[in-house]
Amino acid sequence: DVSEDKIVFCGSDDKTLPELYSYSFKDKKIKKLTSYNQAVLKDKYVAKVQEITYTSQKEELNGFVLLPKDYDKKKKYPAVLDVHGGPRAVYTKAFFHEMQVWANAGYFVMFTNIHGSDGRGDQFADIRGRYGEIDFENLMDFVDAVLKKYPAIDEQKLCETGGSYGGFMTNWIIGHTDRFCCTASQRSISNWPGFTYLSDIGFYFALDQNDAKDLIADYEKLWDHSPLKYIDNVKTPTLFIHSDQDYRCPLPEGMQMMQALANKGIDTRLVLFHGENHELSRSGKPSHRIRRLKEITDWFDKYTAD
Repeated sequence: DVSEDKIVFCGSDDKTLPELYSYSFKDKKIKKLTSYNQAVLKDKYVAKVQEITYTSQKEELNGFVLLPKDYDKKKKYPAVLDVHGGPRAVYTKAFFHEMQVWANAGYFVMFTNIHGSDGRGDQFADIRGRYGEIDFENLMDFVDAVLKKYPAIDEQKLCETGGSYGGFMTNWIIGHTDRFCCTASQRSISNWPGFTYLSDIGFYFALDQNDAKDLIADYEKLWDHSPLKYIDNVKTPTLFIHSDQDYRCPLPEGMQMMQALANKGIDTRLVLFHGENHELSRSGKPSHRIRRLKEITDWFDKYTAD
């Protein structure tokens, strides 16, 4: 809210949960007004965000790493790569609760802004017709850079997850590399031709994002960028999280991918949340949000246990 002499806003940083603050135009100072969430983090480990720059496709990109609780350079740790949705979204150093949960559970957590992300202009964010190409290369180069900087990460215990576009990338990743011991695909896309006339975002979206004009005439273009096409390459155990009222990335998208893995004899599981939609992780019922995070963490723990 804005008045003549100040702005009152809700804000957080990499070490705190949201609180209310005021900013004075006169003295240009920020004052903290509330401490509603201060007790929540008392005596809890909050990982400090470590920034990392790396080169991918001859371009300098930025990413972030959280160190596991009680970090010891002499020990080995599992790690989680988290891919944001969008793709036009952006990671910052802000407090992200699920990443802090994994850091507290003994995981390195890594996340980055690849091509397709916001924050670096429209040209950088525009990956239409290139889904699964430059973005995938950026992610793999980022993982390589993190592994080089933090040799305490066990390369045999790399996990990955993402939702929406991040779920698409999870499905794409498992069809193009087996470097991850397990993945968790959330509210994902697996089949662009099928998605075209199912999603409430409108039929034009899939065509536009794949640089296509017509579903039939450009069918091969959409299919080439569909994770489901590469199912024969998949070896990675994968958990699927979906909501039965998700009309943005409809249930059949996750269902197809899960059934294809099951048919190949690959360990898989679909956790379906009734009465939830695309916003499950953000505004779903608290009990469902807790269950979602527990399912993902349990899946990681299963495949990283000694």
